[in-house]
Amino acid sequence: MRNPEQTIGNIADKSNMAFISYIDDEGFPITKAMLKPRERQGIKEFWFSTNTSSNKVKFFRKNPKASIYFVDKRFYRGVSLIGTVEVLETDEAKERIWQEGDTMYYKEGVTDPDYCVLKFTAVKGRYYSNFKSEDFEI
Repeated sequence: MRNPEQTIGNIADKSNMAFISYIDDEGFPITKAMLKPRERQGIKEFWFSTNTSSNKVKFFRKNPKASIYFVDKRFYRGVSLIGTVEVLETDEAKERIWQEGDTMYYKEGVTDPDYCVLKFTAVKGRYYSNFKSEDFEI
C-alpha cells in the first residue's frame, strides 16, 4: 500500500457502514454495525453518532479500547483500525456532527440526552487486499 492515508480514507469514505468492536464485562469482544462516520481527520480520528443508552457506550466508559473495520465489497478489501474511543456529550461535539434528519434517531434534537458522539482515535491498523495483509502505524 503506497499511501495508507489515501487508500484507507477512500475505503472509509465509500463505505455506507462501519463495524465497531468493544470489550464487554467478561472480556469478550462485541462487534456492532454502525452508520458510517460523520467526520474523519485523516485516518487517525473518526467521529460517530450513537445512543448514550447503548451497550457500547456503557462498555467504552469502562474500557476505551476499540477497533473499527471498513470493507470494500467491490474489490474484496478492508481495513481494521485499532485505538481508543472517547464518549463525548458536550454541546460542541454533538453540534459538530449533527445532521438534518437525526431527529429520526434522537427525538429531542441535538440536546437529546440519548444522543452522544464516539470519537475513535487510531494508533495502528491492518489492511487486507489481494490475499495479503499488511500492518501499518498511524
